[in-house]
Parts: sequence; C-alpha cells; structure tokens
Amino acid sequence: MKTISTKKAPAAIGPYSQANQVGNLVYTSGQIPIDPATGVFVEGGIKEQTRQSLTNVKAILEEVGLSMSNIVKTTVFMADMNDFADMNAVYAEFFAEPYPARSAVAVKTLPKGALVEIEVIAEAK
Repeated sequence: MKTISTKKAPAAIGPYSQANQVGNLVYTSGQIPIDPATGVFVEGGIKEQTRQSLTNVKAILEEVGLSMSNIVKTTVFMADMNDFADMNAVYAEFFAEPYPARSAVAVKTLPKGALVEIEVIAEAK
C-alpha cells in the first residue's frame, strides 16, 4: 500500500490518509469542501461545496498522475437530499462519458457541518 498526500487538498482532520493506492486502485478519503489554501469551508451553498469537494478529489488524484477520467466509482454523501439536483449539476461539470458508477445518499450529519462529502475509487491504467 502507498499513502497519497498533497498540500493541494485539505490535510486529514483525523487519523486517516487523504488516499491510499493498492495495486492499480486509488481509494480517497471523503473530501469535504475545505479550501486547502485557507483551511476553512468555501463560501456558498451546495454548488460551491460540491465544486470544492471535487476539486480536492482532483488534486489528490493528480498527485499520482491520475485525472477525473480514472475514477470508476464515487460515493456522494449529502446532508439534505433536496440538494441533489444542484449537487448533480456541478458534479456533471467534472465528468464525461463513460461516467463512473455512483452512489448518492443523505446522511444525518457530515464532518464540520458540511453539506456534501465525496469519496472516489480510481484506477491507474
């Protein structure tokens, strides 16, 4: 296993890694909408938070030479399923066909009161 870390994404806020690579698969930890430059949430609502969460995912993957097109599975956790359409609109900006598989679920709460958290599995081809 190889641990992946970049300063271009928020540092872990607990005892976990930003991502781990096992063989040709990269597993990211859930990314919440923290701007790594400021250490605080981006301003705005679900759209801005989704964009920052996915930007953080992208930065982690780029650390090992991967891109969003390497993602095979995403899991999107939302604090409110009523935000699904707005989250989905921003999510679509980051992906092209063939799209990764995805689960999207609403949860009671997310770390630090985030509206969204996104984790991915990517394949190094």
